[in-house]
Amino acid sequence: MASIAGQKREGRIGLIGGTGGGHLDLGGAAPEPVETPWGEAMVTRGSLQGQEVFSVLRHGREHSVPPHKVNYRANIAALAQLGVEQVFAINACGGLSERVCPGDVVIVDQFLDFTKCRPLTFFDGDGDPVIHVDLTEPYCPSLRRRLRDATAATKMNLHSTGTYVACEGPRYESAAEIRMYRTLGGDVIGMTGVPELVLAREIGLCYSALCLITNNAAGIGEAARLRHSDVESVMERCSEMVAWIVGEAIARSGDDPACEHCGAE
Repeated sequence: MASIAGQKREGRIGLIGGTGGGHLDLGGAAPEPVETPWGEAMVTRGSLQGQEVFSVLRHGREHSVPPHKVNYRANIAALAQLGVEQVFAINACGGLSERVCPGDVVIVDQFLDFTKCRPLTFFDGDGDPVIHVDLTEPYCPSLRRRLRDATAATKMNLHSTGTYVACEGPRYESAAEIRMYRTLGGDVIGMTGVPELVLAREIGLCYSALCLITNNAAGIGEAARLRHSDVESVMERCSEMVAWIVGEAIARSGDDPACEHCGAE
């Protein structure tokens, strides 16, 4: 673990996509395997708006890996091994209030973790040190600002802050659970934001998340039930604009190097 945590970064950009992430055009590059101590990750080295990008699809190219089976440690470790320093993540999320509607973009700044069965740290092997990473401000403020500025230049409805509720999946939540998460202050809900964020922060990567609201959560709005096809439909409709937003944020990365806020201690 020390070899990854202490590895020299090269200022490279990482992009992690989920549902609909395959629509991002990285110049036709094909994914290649990267071996890590936690298994193999498939990483595509391509370009987006003229910037070199190392991209991972959480669920695979065929969307065959469910959220609770994603190898988050391998994905984050692979990006770190390739010299990535800044990570932009795209998350398809449910909205937890009437003010957050399908098609909106939320640049989250906090999270609540309700996952259950996932490895949550790199530091759980024999001989690993005990690491307590500070998550007072979990998401990189510099990367968040770039995503906000890029989104503000579009016609998409932007929420510049929000709390991400991470659930285990792959099932959707009950209406009672959604009422609880709303009471606790959640704004959006998804299944992949944790431990991805935590792992990135453990090894000193800057990490941000663009959350596209693809559906109202259970019990909110007029829909009688949740269908994954509805989620995919909104993601398909908005994928071109999401790609533009992320590309704009990435294009500005060279002028704003990784911040000290996110560095590993």
